[in-house]
Amino acid sequence: MHLKSSIITLCMTGLSFAGNAGTPNNPVLPGFHADPEIIYSNRTGKYYIYSTTDGVPGWGGHYFTVFSSPDLADWTDEGTMLDLKGPQVAWASGNAWAPAIIERKEGDSYKYYFYFSGHNPATNRKEIGVAVADDPVGPFHAVVHPIVSESPVGHGQQIDVDVFQDPQTGKYYLYWGNGYMAGAELNDDMTSINEETITVMTPEGGTLETYAFREAPYVFFRNGVYYFMWSVDDTGSPNYHVAYGTSGSPLGEIKVAEPCNILVQDPERKIYGTAHNSVINIPATDEWRIVYHRINEDFIDRDKKPGIHREVCIDRLDFNPDGSIKPVRPTK
Repeated sequence: MHLKSSIITLCMTGLSFAGNAGTPNNPVLPGFHADPEIIYSNRTGKYYIYSTTDGVPGWGGHYFTVFSSPDLADWTDEGTMLDLKGPQVAWASGNAWAPAIIERKEGDSYKYYFYFSGHNPATNRKEIGVAVADDPVGPFHAVVHPIVSESPVGHGQQIDVDVFQDPQTGKYYLYWGNGYMAGAELNDDMTSINEETITVMTPEGGTLETYAFREAPYVFFRNGVYYFMWSVDDTGSPNYHVAYGTSGSPLGEIKVAEPCNILVQDPERKIYGTAHNSVINIPATDEWRIVYHRINEDFIDRDKKPGIHREVCIDRLDFNPDGSIKPVRPTK
């Protein structure tokens, strides 16, 4: 079962987590990190966060680290799990951005498929690759070539990947896009896509104040509904925020929700740029959390480069009785 899916919401009275999931103290990770991806591992009984290493000029981080936690509150740095410079990734030279990961049981063991974007010097553009491991912290071994190289719309970068298992069919899907949203079914090897299924899914319309798609698609499933989340505006803007829609299929068509904005800045409390998220379901419950980055409040001025000074946070994610997402009130 893939437990990286679902939706966002915040209990206005606090952060009492169910079961063993404790109360985080935002930000939950030390230092600067962005584009967080979270999973729960059935193999280890722990949660794991993978992210873009931030605080580097020009988004120039070249490696991914992984943090583990038994309770979503106390996080342990497990070290570098994939470095895009050197022998680990043959096709890439850096720009380790916006990862996604999924756990799949294969026979009596588990495999971990880690999807990421990096810079391909052979084509001078950002492309998507995959690495595989037997443990959530590695060692990971990358496929020798990228698995997504071309834009299905002729523009935009191949970045901000997401991976999702459809619980209704068992099929796996990959999503990506910058300036557009695309999705495709993964082949059974999990290291290539079925190109015949590539679908452009960009929600049409919207503005920078509502739901104009920029990047960071994220998909989850709850109570018969496929939820699609994405980021609006620029990662260095205080207005960077999360919008969402729903569908009856893992490849759309997406119906934009009304209201559509579920995670936005709160300037009065010095919370800015709340977007690029993933979601986790607390095992054996209907409790959900949203994991996202926001701009460190000490770097919000443009001359301090807010787009590379981001931090990872966790908040509750709740639903209305009709399945719509309640707006999240980010905590500090």
